[in-house]
Amino acid sequence: MSEEETEEEEEPAVELGEGADVEGAPVARVAARLTWPQERSRIVEKEGDATIRTPHGARILGNVLEETDTTYFDTRQSFVEAVKEVVGHGPVETDEE
Repeated sequence: MSEEETEEEEEPAVELGEGADVEGAPVARVAARLTWPQERSRIVEKEGDATIRTPHGARILGNVLEETDTTYFDTRQSFVEAVKEVVGHGPVETDEE
């Protein structure tokens, strides 16, 4: 392998934009780490301490799930929708907004 090829591989595949970092992970990323169906209590055991992004700042997933009425999520989509009903829909605020 030549030196030129090595330098190209070290560069990031996608350039990241300028701006403030956003705390937490998208709820879809947390949902993707789980298998479905899933009971709320098992999600709290596995991922309850995960910090998720919301339109109003980062929140702990376990705290969000306490605010839902659902105790059993049959699909990933039902989980994501239940979380979004609690935290809201929309873009994540940053310090620049």
